[in-house]
Amino acid sequence: MTLWERAQLAITLLAIDPQRLGGLVIRARAGPAQAAMLAAVQVLTMPKVKLQHHMTPEVLNGDIDLSASLAGRRLVTRKSIFDCAPSLFVLPMAERCAPQFSARICQALEADLEHALIALDEAAEEGEGLPAALTDRLSFHVTLDDLSLQDLSPITLPRAIDDIRAAVRGVILPAEMVEEAVTLAASLGISSLRAPLLLGCAAQAHAALHGRSEVTDEDFKLAVMLVYPHRATRLPEDLEPEVQPDGANPPEAAQEPTQAKPPNDLMIEAVKAVLPAGVLTQLQSTAKQPAFGSGSGTRRKGNHRGRPLPARMGPKNSGARVDLVASLRAAIPWQTLRKAGNTKAMGPIFKASDLRHKRYETQSDRLLIFTVDASGSAAVARLAEAKGAVELLLGEAYARRDHVALYAFRGTGSEALLPPTRSLVQTKKRLAALPGGGATPLAAGLVAAFNLAVQERRNGLTPTLILLTDGRANVALDGSNDRAQAAADAHMLAQKIAEAQIPALVIDTTIRPEKTLQTLAGTMRANYIALPRSDAKSVSAAVSSALAHS
Repeated sequence: MTLWERAQLAITLLAIDPQRLGGLVIRARAGPAQAAMLAAVQVLTMPKVKLQHHMTPEVLNGDIDLSASLAGRRLVTRKSIFDCAPSLFVLPMAERCAPQFSARICQALEADLEHALIALDEAAEEGEGLPAALTDRLSFHVTLDDLSLQDLSPITLPRAIDDIRAAVRGVILPAEMVEEAVTLAASLGISSLRAPLLLGCAAQAHAALHGRSEVTDEDFKLAVMLVYPHRATRLPEDLEPEVQPDGANPPEAAQEPTQAKPPNDLMIEAVKAVLPAGVLTQLQSTAKQPAFGSGSGTRRKGNHRGRPLPARMGPKNSGARVDLVASLRAAIPWQTLRKAGNTKAMGPIFKASDLRHKRYETQSDRLLIFTVDASGSAAVARLAEAKGAVELLLGEAYARRDHVALYAFRGTGSEALLPPTRSLVQTKKRLAALPGGGATPLAAGLVAAFNLAVQERRNGLTPTLILLTDGRANVALDGSNDRAQAAADAHMLAQKIAEAQIPALVIDTTIRPEKTLQTLAGTMRANYIALPRSDAKSVSAAVSSALAHS
């Protein structure tokens, strides 16, 4: 079965039982394949509703219609967009779905409203995609990026689709297939209990499509190919059969009654056949990575500026501005009771509990503090690669509009080559002129970076410390050439950085990983990156990945 044939089958099964199957994820950039799938979606008989990411909580959850309530002197509520007849919701650019927006969609799919969802995943890179909670509630996932125009064909639904829908709930799913579905999910590392349920519904829909009253092995296999591959986090290891010694008990006597039944090899091969090329090795070694943020600064809430947040109650002397609309919404539902207790009152009756105050959220700018080891030992190792990596990272930081500071330590102290700035040209000039040679005052470099991080945090920035060194400290804070004292000073400062909760990265620039530097990174609670035999690009890529996950 080709990729387009699987996409056609997924659309057909969703048309048969949309409420129980939940929906479909279509991973494809804008093009002929996505257009063909959307054209097939339009053929479905359910009402279509398009969701937008900018929809307000009032649209998603319903709220008081303020103007209508004031005009009619009675409470008038506005319905949620999900309070409608069973509909097929279409969500474009689903990879940008915010957690709150995703949670509201999940709530609607879980309610007895019989809605379904088509999520268009237009992510450009691996690792991007829908929130896991939303993907878990949708049965099917098709990837169409590799399809060309000649691979596509029109998608048509069966003529007797209404009769098939009426018969699908009566299709029998054998108990042994339910057990096999759970066993197979466990062997593939699928922890969600929804997956076996969706698999059973898909198998029943396929059986009804072919006029069968009971699910067969063929129905079950095709359902496995549609529901399980995109959920798998590992592949089961091949089990070697045990060799029975002469005179041993027969296998029937040796087997325990509670022994788990191994997954069906045919089903495992069906999942492998559907997985894209190059994914097998990744699945065998690692599970799915969690979602990560954009690497921006920390979120801060206030009452004066930023992105508006829902209004909240607060004391009169809080200094926040009153949200008039939110206050009216809070007071309207109580007007009937308050007027009954005070018949002489004219107009709306307000109380202190009705007051709502405005809130805003801002994201602080991030400050990357590069602390580079320019000592003789680092220069002999890989100072050139470190310079190249910092230059590449500076370009990325400039594109994100991050602030950048540059410190270098060598000889007996640390030097501030560049104060916090967004000037890429000045930073590159200072970095190119960075000399190498001398002793390694690691503690002095950490002192300078720590003081700058604390100072700029007070100014509203979110600092991140990036230390590039070989870890061979030999100069203490007092300037003496005492290796033991230098190491103790470095660990003391690392403890301070950890206590201040300053995010940090430690890059080992030696040819072989340094154990003392690993210990220092652990004390600092920093990510340790050891990149032996690597160039500037690999160092930059590793740091960018660590910053994105921070």
